[in-house]
Amino acid sequence: MGRYFGTSGIREVVNERLTPELALNIGRALGTYLGGGTVVVGMDTRTSGEMLKRALISGLLSAGIDVIDIGLAPTPLTGFAIKLYGAEAGVTITASHNPPEYNGIKVWQANGMAYTPEMENELEGILESGNFKKAPWNEIGSLRKADPRGEYIEAALEMVHLDDSYTVVLDTGNGAGSLLSPYLQRELSNRVISLNSHPSGFFVRELEPNAESLSALAKTVRAMKADVGIAHDGDADRIGVVDDEGNFVEYEVMLSLIAGYMLRKFGKGRIVTTVDAGFALDDYVRPLGGVVIRTRVGDVAVADELARHGGVFGGEPSGTWIMPEWNLTPDGIFAGALVLEMIDRLGPLSELAKEVPRYVTLRAKIPCPNEKKARAMEIIAREALQSFDYERLIDIDGVRIENSDWWILFRPSGTEPIMRITLEAHTEEKARALMEKAERLVRGAIERA
Repeated sequence: MGRYFGTSGIREVVNERLTPELALNIGRALGTYLGGGTVVVGMDTRTSGEMLKRALISGLLSAGIDVIDIGLAPTPLTGFAIKLYGAEAGVTITASHNPPEYNGIKVWQANGMAYTPEMENELEGILESGNFKKAPWNEIGSLRKADPRGEYIEAALEMVHLDDSYTVVLDTGNGAGSLLSPYLQRELSNRVISLNSHPSGFFVRELEPNAESLSALAKTVRAMKADVGIAHDGDADRIGVVDDEGNFVEYEVMLSLIAGYMLRKFGKGRIVTTVDAGFALDDYVRPLGGVVIRTRVGDVAVADELARHGGVFGGEPSGTWIMPEWNLTPDGIFAGALVLEMIDRLGPLSELAKEVPRYVTLRAKIPCPNEKKARAMEIIAREALQSFDYERLIDIDGVRIENSDWWILFRPSGTEPIMRITLEAHTEEKARALMEKAERLVRGAIERA
């Protein structure tokens, strides 16, 4: 992590570290980095969005960059608009699933992929130097507004087709997905029931779409006898799914199902995921001709692997999916359309979910000051390799040790002052024992760091 950028752009509490002054200078730094051209700017529904967006746009204009302001827009729409308008880059003002007091800035490349850590480091260098490009009065950038939602829906309908119509309950979490996701589902001829679809910055549920935060969605699916429930986080780059029986479908299960469907839709090939993904994905896609490749955590790492080496699908076990035939931007809205197409072709989601192997997955978050993370990870890596009887080691992002019936990942968070432990085992007893040992190891490492 750099001073400003984490694993998913900048995310900070508004008017503490993330101020209009910083947004202005990020705009100036990006404009200096690009040297010219056009940038698409969108924002999610947070109360601070307009303030930060205007400051960032001012910085871009001052460096001679033309700006297309698409206003309230989910992250997937920003990624789509970059390619639609032939822009050199895009920016989303968003903190994704973080609480409402946070906001953030995430930068996207011309191909829809997020800026890599190397690119962000260059931006930070310009930001720290303060050596910004200053356009003369007659070369200041131009600003125009645009609404690419119609083009997005039209393009999506060219790739997703349903033979029947379905009842879909949508919970967009009062986020930016409210402006697009229900309309795409309706254009697919589905009956749409919306929850939390007023796009306000005062969120009525936790924005991360998990079993606990989607309890109202699950109840509504059961009450309305709906075919599926779809949910998004604040900027709709993620998806959470409730099946036709009103049960939240675990992230690992949905990742496996949609990866398998992408293999059926586009043919055999590589499935790119991250080091925190479990064995179920491998076991499910192997018979369908899928080969699983693991990379660092974060959508940019998944997209980078797809861009460099190709693949049928990329996704994280957090509901973040990338469909390279569509775009390299994570897209929970297009993902929702694909879930409906999968149901249309293969049958009810509750039945499909039974086909995916289930193992015991446990996760823990342990507080760890950012300044201690590097030293703590050195201690964890050394002691984990000594303490556990493992067969394989993956150290591209944190430390993952594994053998045939369990794995453990130790990894510092890129967005919060915590150390994460994720593990999987074939039995509950084994998983609990591993977690007890792993937590003890991590807490001890943090104390000594």
